[in-house]
Amino acid sequence: MNKLTVARAPVSEWLAQLPSVDKVLALECCQDWLRHYGRDEVLRVIRSTLALIRQECLAQKRTTQPDLEAVLAEIRQTLEKRATPNLRRVINLTGTVLHTNLGRAVMPPEVIDAMASAAAEPCALEYDLGEGKRGDRDELVEELLCELTGAEAATVVNNNAAAVFLLLHALSNRKETIVSRGELIEIGGAFRIPDIMKRAGAKLIEVGTTNRTHPRDFSEAINPKTALLMKVHTSNYVVQGFTAEVPEADLARIAHERQLPFVVDLGSGTLIDLARYGLPSEPTPRQALEAGADLVTFSCDKLLGGPQAGILVGRRDLIQKIKKNPLKRVLRVGKVTLAGLEAVLRLYRNPETLPQRLTVLQLLTRPESEMQAQALRLMPQVQAGLLTCGLTLHTRPVKSQIGSGSLPVERLPSVALAIEASTKAHEKTVVRLERLLRASPTAVIGRLSEKSLLLDLRCLTIDKEQVLVAHLLAAVASLVAAP
Repeated sequence: MNKLTVARAPVSEWLAQLPSVDKVLALECCQDWLRHYGRDEVLRVIRSTLALIRQECLAQKRTTQPDLEAVLAEIRQTLEKRATPNLRRVINLTGTVLHTNLGRAVMPPEVIDAMASAAAEPCALEYDLGEGKRGDRDELVEELLCELTGAEAATVVNNNAAAVFLLLHALSNRKETIVSRGELIEIGGAFRIPDIMKRAGAKLIEVGTTNRTHPRDFSEAINPKTALLMKVHTSNYVVQGFTAEVPEADLARIAHERQLPFVVDLGSGTLIDLARYGLPSEPTPRQALEAGADLVTFSCDKLLGGPQAGILVGRRDLIQKIKKNPLKRVLRVGKVTLAGLEAVLRLYRNPETLPQRLTVLQLLTRPESEMQAQALRLMPQVQAGLLTCGLTLHTRPVKSQIGSGSLPVERLPSVALAIEASTKAHEKTVVRLERLLRASPTAVIGRLSEKSLLLDLRCLTIDKEQVLVAHLLAAVASLVAAP
């Protein structure tokens, strides 16, 4: 049977039909673009779009001639895409509350207001209003940090990795730091304690074994080149079974007998005992200092619930030495971070109200019954639409994760909306739905598990419920339009 062939116009004819830049600029729709995006941006996009279309025509990557309407549509789409912020809002339905890739802690309104106010107007960042002269920016939060941790002094840098780096560079440069082999952690982004020590100029001395380290291991490793003893809290993994580690009090005694500092890296720090709220217990800076630690470092944007920052608290003489290190200026934080940190620290003065005021704690302590009720509210609004795509919807009990680097092995009972294929033929539809939700104006991030799309409701606040419903229905409409 002969196949019919459709004659295709020469590429030269296609190119000749493309509008000029001036012609596009003269169109009424372009006047709206000029007012909204500015002349430079519109010209840039028109030229780049026309150039791309020419290249595709010459390479025969287009099957149809680009008419004016199609050209304008491409220009409009490009303008809209370039105007969309790269840092987009998401609805976190992954089940991980402190999700590193999604910005970790969601902050309370008081903290957000304080940060916005600091960004909007001049403020006394390094100005002593009482003396009328230059001040120290750390003083904005030092008193609060000392009050909440029991430390003599404190300083702040841009994250906990920076805090550890600065500490080592200031106190152990060209000297030795002793750490248990079982605490040589690696966190997200391939950040490793041995690597950070090397970059800071400190020589790592590993003692003990992966699963067992004893006091004598530290004592026998001390020599004239030793600068400090260090303990690293293994917040992102747990070694179980035949294990042994040296308690902080014993390490402090060994260090102090040899006139050496003992420092503790808590990583994901919390200022309160989480057990009082029914959560897994996590060591606090106060506990470490009371056990004899001379310095403690921890994060601000994890369990503490504030903006990204790294905090060092401890002995005044050591903090002063660290602050005099030239790298302190390189790693310091700005006024917006300090404003947010001060605001969140003030909330800790009243621990009884923290579950209502600290957003992270609100999410971590959310009752399972509340999430079940939320699921039952949402299901009738989207269930019929999903059925038209060959998908079923039901609730499923799941386990939420506190954080990938903060108590990662601890799980909290939660409830998820589980979207599944009604038949094997619709399994790919579940994957397509997950992609469409990620592409929503407010991206919806769930997790695919055993051919199901799970939308864990632990982090879904009431004000985002209808946003989720709208995006689900829009995604379903897209699936129906392009089955």
